[in-house]
Amino acid sequence: MSPTFDPWRAYVVAAEVSMATRASAESLAALRAQRLAALLASAAAHSLRYRRLLAGCDPATVRLEDLPVSHKAELMRDFEGWVADPALSLQALRRFVADPVNIAADFLGHYTVWESSGSTGEPAIFVQDARAMAVYDALEALRRPQLRPFERLLDPWSLTERIAFVGATDGHFASTVSVERLRRLQPGLAQRLQGFSFLQPLDRLCAELDAFAPTVVATYPSAAVLLAEERQAGRLRAAPREIWTGGEALSAASRAFVRHAFACPVANSYGASEFLSLAFECPLGVLHLNSDWAILEPIDAHGRCVPPGHAGVTTLLTNLANHLQPLIRYDLGDRVTLREACCDCGSHLPAIDVRGRDDDTLRLAGAAGMPAVKVVPLAVSTVLEEEAGLFDFQLVQQGPRDLLLKTRGQGEQAGRTLRKAHTVLAAFLEGQGAQGIHIHCRGGQSTQYGRSGKIRRVISQSDAAWPPC
Repeated sequence: MSPTFDPWRAYVVAAEVSMATRASAESLAALRAQRLAALLASAAAHSLRYRRLLAGCDPATVRLEDLPVSHKAELMRDFEGWVADPALSLQALRRFVADPVNIAADFLGHYTVWESSGSTGEPAIFVQDARAMAVYDALEALRRPQLRPFERLLDPWSLTERIAFVGATDGHFASTVSVERLRRLQPGLAQRLQGFSFLQPLDRLCAELDAFAPTVVATYPSAAVLLAEERQAGRLRAAPREIWTGGEALSAASRAFVRHAFACPVANSYGASEFLSLAFECPLGVLHLNSDWAILEPIDAHGRCVPPGHAGVTTLLTNLANHLQPLIRYDLGDRVTLREACCDCGSHLPAIDVRGRDDDTLRLAGAAGMPAVKVVPLAVSTVLEEEAGLFDFQLVQQGPRDLLLKTRGQGEQAGRTLRKAHTVLAAFLEGQGAQGIHIHCRGGQSTQYGRSGKIRRVISQSDAAWPPC
């Protein structure tokens, strides 16, 4: 079955995105106001939850800041009342995403489905209709930076590109679903766009990338750093001409390291399961919010909006594209700063700084005489969530062979989940080549927070005193 796609809607939205890319600040504000009123009117008409919340309000005049903050857990508990199509059943959707065969397949014949990674608790299910997918497609196609503009002139359809996506390829995550959906929509691209799992041992991943010889690698910053280390050590021969990163914070030091190791440009983006394409970099390396389709409100601990130039404790998202599953003042959990000054690139799309979770890459002891085994944090999270059902955890590396797995959960059920997590994590790390790893499990434990204010899920303590692996 073909993925969700409406050619006419895609054409119209692409034209809208193209015209708004260089629009004035006043035009962008007018677009936001118009689309917000349309979203609120649709939510009041079709979502039982928002029909109650917006009762007596005029969608054209209601102030966004007067509406309540919404949280993932409460929305998922009221899923059937939240969504705008009564045919959407959470139970049926859970069954759908449990089967990898359904990745990028239509749900009910016309919806695209993915789930969140569970980085701030149990995963949520997000359903997109053709309208929302047309917006994400247009933003990806028209606002992603051109790192090699001269080559794009010679090859506007990217017919010579070989794009490798490195991620959790067996899960219904937004990036994985998007890659597979693109492969299905464009059969001619299928052989030139491939997914590679970062859950496999690193030497096998490098061998697969070498065989594919990608010109572009799209992955998470932590995985890009790991591949850059392999490249510098001579264990990865692949020489991409572009690196695209997203899904995590990319520090200036990490960007410089990856760029130097591969001798190619690096571009970062900001997106979420709740809105796939929130921001892209301009030629100056500054992230610009796609404010014609998304509203971000950084807020303080009391729920008050903070002024530009300041980071709140969290950020609220209003998704203007998805009327099927209204996300209105939704707590993203990220710390975003709206810059005070306009960007020198000339764009009136707001410039932002994003600080996400500060997770670490594990470096574990391997076989005697072999280098340390490196495991990216998102791989650890994926294994613990998908195979053990453990979502509230923190994994602390205390030495080259010692890990502490903590959870705040207590009681018999939490104990069973923790024991299962121990089993699947040990098997996964052994499969990666780590040897003699001791995993200590503790329930009812507090967790550490990173600079972003988010819980750090994978932490590697200082290894200055560790013996060589």
